[in-house]
Amino acid sequence: MANIGYIRVSSIDQHIDRQEIALKQIGMDKIYSEKISGKDINRPELTKMLSYVRDGDVLYVESISRLARSTRDLLSIVERLQNKNVALVSLKEHIDTLTPQGRFVLTLFGALSELERESILQRQREGIDAAKAKGQRLGRPIIQEPVNFNQVVKIWKSGEITATEAMKRLNLNRGTFYRMANKKEAINQIAP
Repeated sequence: MANIGYIRVSSIDQHIDRQEIALKQIGMDKIYSEKISGKDINRPELTKMLSYVRDGDVLYVESISRLARSTRDLLSIVERLQNKNVALVSLKEHIDTLTPQGRFVLTLFGALSELERESILQRQREGIDAAKAKGQRLGRPIIQEPVNFNQVVKIWKSGEITATEAMKRLNLNRGTFYRMANKKEAINQIAP
């Protein structure tokens, strides 16, 4: 029987320290951690952990939202754990699936987490729609073609300078430079 920990944060900018401290205080035999969205269960460390756990192990998470964001995914993970006779303990919600009450409460919290996520997405969509209605442009800003673009591209295509030098002269990054150059070439091929 082993104590297994699973830690997840949604992005590489976030820190796992708080979750790691909480789990280490209990005493973990092994901890799996990753920085990836919990929108689905296709996560490398989650997959490794689910393959690793054995009969009698206990999986500890700081919060059920770290394990899954949807009720369906949460219940799928819990079912896989139960099939292996592995208990799930969530520290924040004080849930222990070894008990029927723990399994019931886990299902309720899973539904609430899914509702919270859906509410966030709905507010985000509403904000985007409101911005569009006001005429605000969304996404990356449009980069205007530099005044000397055609001249520098002509020099680059003649082989007098490298693409890197052309990018420096135009103050453009690699992607923007090639996108503008390809667009200009496509336009020139269409023009009579």
